[in-house]
Amino acid sequence: MSRIGNQPIKIEEGVTVDIDNKRVSIKGPKGELNIELPFELSAEIKDNELIVTRSNEEKPTKSIHGTYRMILANAIYGVKNGYEKKLELVGVGYRARLEGKTLVMTLGWNHPVKLEPYEGIEIEVPEETKITIKGIDKQKIGEFAAKVRGMREPEPYKGKGVRYADEYVRRKSSKSSLTSE
Repeated sequence: MSRIGNQPIKIEEGVTVDIDNKRVSIKGPKGELNIELPFELSAEIKDNELIVTRSNEEKPTKSIHGTYRMILANAIYGVKNGYEKKLELVGVGYRARLEGKTLVMTLGWNHPVKLEPYEGIEIEVPEETKITIKGIDKQKIGEFAAKVRGMREPEPYKGKGVRYADEYVRRKSSKSSLTSE
């Protein structure tokens, strides 16, 4: 039994949900998202709540039931409030800037790293060592933030690299600090 999949999703005020066969369209003040449900699942609206049901009790169907319920819940939250991820650049000379919509980062290599944002994603650079990624689709934001972080992941000896704002980088001591007597 999927505990998460059986929970109804409250449709927030200012958000409209339309169901056309297996396509769920969610519109809100920040934008619109369309989600295609797999053939085993269906959705219906009752008393201002979205309910996701499954057609059978097989294991693969049960496993996607909760996942798609959360995808729909995240979409409803996203079109109303939006999502954001914050990244920090740590290291001497590590900087970020915007050229139009393109994110340009200097990460210690002999060339700048340029990244084009995905559709529906907005990038802000409030300081040259901080990046904010905003949008309505939680999955796209997380994926793009991971792509930016992957350009130069934090290393454990000096902590240099691109990291999430709330990320803790566990530091290691260098071999030179281990002295033998």
